[in-house]
Amino acid sequence: MKFMKVAISVLLILILKTHHLYAQEADSIRKDVVDLEEVIISVNKSEESKKFVTQQIQVINARQIESLQSQTTADLIANSGNVFVQKSQMGGGSPVIRGFEASRIVLVVDGVRMNNIIYRSGHLQNIVTMDNSILERAEILFGPSSTIYGSDALGGVIHMFTKKPLFSGHEEKTKFKVNAFTRYGSANNEMTGHLDVNVGGEKLASLTSLTYSSFDDLKGGKNQNPFYVRSYGERPYYVERINGVDSLVKNKDRYLQVQSGYSQYDLLQKLSFKQNEHLSHGLNIQFSNSSDVPRYDRLTDPDANGLRFAEWYYGPQKRLLAGYEFKFLNHKALFQTVQAGINFQDIEESRHTRRFGRNALSHRTENVNVYGVDLDFQRITEKHKLRFGLEGQYNTLKSTANEENILSGVTSALDTRYPDGDNSMSDLAIYYSHTWKINNELTVTDGIRIGMVSLSSTFVDTSFFHLPYTKAEQSNVVYSGSLGLIHLPSDDLKLSLMVSSGFRAPNVDDLSKVFESSPGLVIVPNADLKPEKTVNTEFGITKIFNRKTSWENVVYYTHFIDAVVTDKFKLNGQDSIFYDGAMSQVLANQNAGEAYIYGLSSNLKSQCTDNLSLNFSLNYTYGRVKTDSSDYPLDHIPPFMMRLQLSYVYEKFNADFFVNYNGWKKLKDYYLNGEDNEQYATAEGMPAWFTLNFRASYKLHKFVTLQAGVDNIFDTQYRTFASGINAPGRNVIAALRFHY
Repeated sequence: MKFMKVAISVLLILILKTHHLYAQEADSIRKDVVDLEEVIISVNKSEESKKFVTQQIQVINARQIESLQSQTTADLIANSGNVFVQKSQMGGGSPVIRGFEASRIVLVVDGVRMNNIIYRSGHLQNIVTMDNSILERAEILFGPSSTIYGSDALGGVIHMFTKKPLFSGHEEKTKFKVNAFTRYGSANNEMTGHLDVNVGGEKLASLTSLTYSSFDDLKGGKNQNPFYVRSYGERPYYVERINGVDSLVKNKDRYLQVQSGYSQYDLLQKLSFKQNEHLSHGLNIQFSNSSDVPRYDRLTDPDANGLRFAEWYYGPQKRLLAGYEFKFLNHKALFQTVQAGINFQDIEESRHTRRFGRNALSHRTENVNVYGVDLDFQRITEKHKLRFGLEGQYNTLKSTANEENILSGVTSALDTRYPDGDNSMSDLAIYYSHTWKINNELTVTDGIRIGMVSLSSTFVDTSFFHLPYTKAEQSNVVYSGSLGLIHLPSDDLKLSLMVSSGFRAPNVDDLSKVFESSPGLVIVPNADLKPEKTVNTEFGITKIFNRKTSWENVVYYTHFIDAVVTDKFKLNGQDSIFYDGAMSQVLANQNAGEAYIYGLSSNLKSQCTDNLSLNFSLNYTYGRVKTDSSDYPLDHIPPFMMRLQLSYVYEKFNADFFVNYNGWKKLKDYYLNGEDNEQYATAEGMPAWFTLNFRASYKLHKFVTLQAGVDNIFDTQYRTFASGINAPGRNVIAALRFHY
């Protein structure tokens, strides 16, 4: 809290300084920051001026995406300054929005939900299956968003928009564009290559994209963290199989996080067809695949032999999306905009583990298919915007497992991660949202959603755990709503008040899985689980100074009802069972009753001069589970965060200097034996840290741009909260871009 007071003081000084600067230079500055007029797409599935949006939203635009040179989409989101990202391994990244993570936020790409039947509540790596090199923009919605996005949108939404195929103009026969780059990063010997090609005529346009990335083992920082006097998170030894025997090998470079590297490729093909001035059609195909991805945190788990696992890796992370969209636009029609879409997703995940000194390699594979349909209408009058729609999704899951003897190759039966029979989940809902511009100063927004979520799982082989049931089924009526008020007393001031609710219906991962959360702890099914619900109130103030500086402040309070937490449980009257070769304490997901989260978000954008701009953000989040005796920490609550960026533009040259800061997360604020992963922190918790970072680019030629940068300039040793791998040390970046 002391640091937070200092940060707010610094922010106020910056405001006063920049305001004074404008008083002196108002006549010489030409560039304007008109933040209230920024166009938002995701909040209502249609374009809307930020001026008439009550919800806090952040846009990461194409210029920022290109400038940041992020290795993955998880890294891109982490540099937003307002979203915390946890990492269990280098090939991952789990965003946290207002204390909600994984299955409690929604990931969307081009209007299609990525969340599916097995999205877990712990930490997710699925966002890395979205190629940030082909993104046109990303919009982050903060707070409950279930009215538009349905289940899981308790904390917010990350909506990623890929580039669109471009049509030719009237004066050109063909719109031909090529974008390509190659990039190197020193911290993990990153080698990334990207190519996208646009070919467009008057009626038909195509966009094709290919990206390939290879990452070696990640090297962490070497220099002592100024907030912590001891080293932590180093890799003194690792497991290697020598002459058919698992052996502990001393690491020649303890800062090199051996067995963390992986590779990935991403493909995209889009086609757009203009049938006439009113009708258009779109086809969107995306495919992402990776090599095996080592689960680095588990590979560092100690036991009496030195290390617990000889092998622990995710198999190739495969994601296929195929979608068709129909769009009707006619300003004279009853509904000026009608959109319809169908989509299909095919996802494969697998986990492969082998204990140190054992020959049994466990393979568990999940195959998910998702079928989706949506229909949206919009009507606009002088004072009203009416939107309503219908959405449906049907998920299926096939969970398989076997155990392989690595010496003989013989396979045998093994318990599956999820029920080994039929697993399905259906979600059907209707929604309505409305914007009413009462006058030039007052605007009301409202919306409501109602739907049905059904889930069914069948246990065929119960011999492993002797479960007292063979089937788990649920059907839940789910609903949410929102009501907001916007007051615009002047062109440079916006006041907003919003009340909204969210829900998350249990999926197979919540209801039916059996897995080991950490050594000696095993989670089993709980058929009595109910949907989680949130009610959120937030108040926002946005002030524009001299059309050059925008300062947005939001405070919020979220009441979390029927929060699912993992706690002690009994299976067949037993509090421990024999699992994966060891006695393990039984836990289960349970509705804990009530919890609460409150916080503050402050964001400053300033165009200081023609060439210099400033961005500053800070976020504070506090969460607790309520009990009759004393409240205890809610998991997934990130530490205090700040980010400061200075950007300079002069003719062909661009430069960005930015500082990222995270405060301490003391052990007393951890949710112990859960997803906060105290075993990967220090004895006191996770230390505070900061990094200094730099980016620069120079346009060598009309078509060629050279980019360079350095992350973690001081090569500081640090690890982010709840993560099981140290963050990169000094990372020197070099890239060459070609635009035609």
